[in-house]
Amino acid sequence: MTPHLTAPATAPTRTGWWQDAVIYQVYPRSFADANGDGMGDLDGVRHKLPYLRDLGVDAVWLSPFYASPQADAGYDVADYRAIDPMFGTLHDADALIRDAHGLGLRIIVDLVPNHSSDQHEWFKRALREGPGSALRSRYHFRPGRGADGELPPNDWESIFGGPAWTRTEDGEWYLHLFAPEQPDFNWEHPAVADEFRSILRFWLDMGVDGFRVDVAHGLVKAPGLPDIGGSDQLKLLGNDVMPFFDQDGVHEIYRSWRLILDEYPGERIAVAEAWTPTVERTAHYVRPDELHQAFNFQYLGAPWNAEELREVIDVSLAAMRPVGAPATWVLSNHDVTRHATRFANPPGLGTQLRTPGDRELGLRRARAATLLMLALPGSAYLYQGEELGLPDVTDLPDEVRQDPSFFRAEGQDGFRDGCRVPLPWTVDGPSYGFGSGGSWLPQPASWGALSVEAQTGDPHSTLELYRSALAARREHPGLGSGDTVSWLDAPRGVLAFAREGFVCTVNLTAEPVRLPAPGKPLLSSGSREVALEGGEFVIEADTTVWWAV
Repeated sequence: MTPHLTAPATAPTRTGWWQDAVIYQVYPRSFADANGDGMGDLDGVRHKLPYLRDLGVDAVWLSPFYASPQADAGYDVADYRAIDPMFGTLHDADALIRDAHGLGLRIIVDLVPNHSSDQHEWFKRALREGPGSALRSRYHFRPGRGADGELPPNDWESIFGGPAWTRTEDGEWYLHLFAPEQPDFNWEHPAVADEFRSILRFWLDMGVDGFRVDVAHGLVKAPGLPDIGGSDQLKLLGNDVMPFFDQDGVHEIYRSWRLILDEYPGERIAVAEAWTPTVERTAHYVRPDELHQAFNFQYLGAPWNAEELREVIDVSLAAMRPVGAPATWVLSNHDVTRHATRFANPPGLGTQLRTPGDRELGLRRARAATLLMLALPGSAYLYQGEELGLPDVTDLPDEVRQDPSFFRAEGQDGFRDGCRVPLPWTVDGPSYGFGSGGSWLPQPASWGALSVEAQTGDPHSTLELYRSALAARREHPGLGSGDTVSWLDAPRGVLAFAREGFVCTVNLTAEPVRLPAPGKPLLSSGSREVALEGGEFVIEADTTVWWAV
């Protein structure tokens, strides 16, 4: 039985707060462990909320904490209204929401509407009742092809590798675009839509300020579930039209959700994780009567190259401008190699890497990339630990890995565990302050020197750079919301743009560059103070400088 909890007061009202919000992603199992079982939990997050307030973020996005068998780190949900015991209880969630609001922070929770766990009561009943069960129509059950139905119903491939279909003991097949433990819902069935409207209201009544919608592009499949007509389909994702992704029917769902969100006070929002072929297609998800934001994966995947970054920035702003939605900017999340490691490697290797690269180069570029991102108009997303300059842990032994795609041939690279290693809070001690009982993934020996304790108060540390940048972003009128930048003349390999009373210069080359000083230096990602000489300055290699003008 679900306990009744009175709704906590919503966070302080600020019109259009999401237009320029800095939102910090917490991966609960790796953030902080309050009960010493080696796994992060909601109480651990709650006790670290003052740290996030002092960092200077506006909202906290929590990756899934629902009741789950954990076949895919909680993205296989068995009960959308219950907390998995490894993370705590509904009372812990209630306390976290209340404390966050008391600190002026908003809470965004992950919602997983494309698929459930195979341990969801609907799916278990569908299997028990067999062919013809009314519950099977809430998922995608189909007879197989071939003389005896021994072949999958179509040629779709799972994102995690192998066929997107699994055969049941009674001979029918069910669709799972991800792991077999994650059967896809059939959103053509009204009971599915009704259930998720109820789930939205449950968490909105709990006081959450919004939802990050997982696989927002995947809910509706093309009529008839047509073949794609080829293999190696993973390479098409985000680059081509797919019959199971980015179908126009998803937008009717989000229009109905927007009506619910708008019923609640405090400007509750929804954010789409939508992999689409173009930024223009992404903009469809954030039209005025749909969702509020969508992740900008084109920006996340852009290389450390001035021309390509400028193009992505221009295209992103231009795509969002007609629909009145803010552009979003993100460099790392729980599904990709941390940008301090991506930028340490040569370009063109994708977003999941297993090579550490040049650590010093990667950190230098990561710091510069962060200042560039935070200077752009719109909303920015931070992934836990990036404020510490953490690299990916690329040398995890195979036997400790838990990413399901690591164990399936021909799927994603399966190296997501490297960005999920628990955070270091202290210089030493059990699991570097993560908790008293070790950590569910092993932490490297270098973690202590990168900890919050080690970096706090060090003016040259990455943590203090983030704190300074977020404070400046809040205080400077030219930073935050908006939909345009004014590009300034700059040498090849250098980006320079102006906003109201503000200029950002970025040297993406491997050599120092001398430039005219546009004003008074506010902040630099580099290791040296910005020195003005005769109206000019030298910007270090792979460095961003903010200016007040």
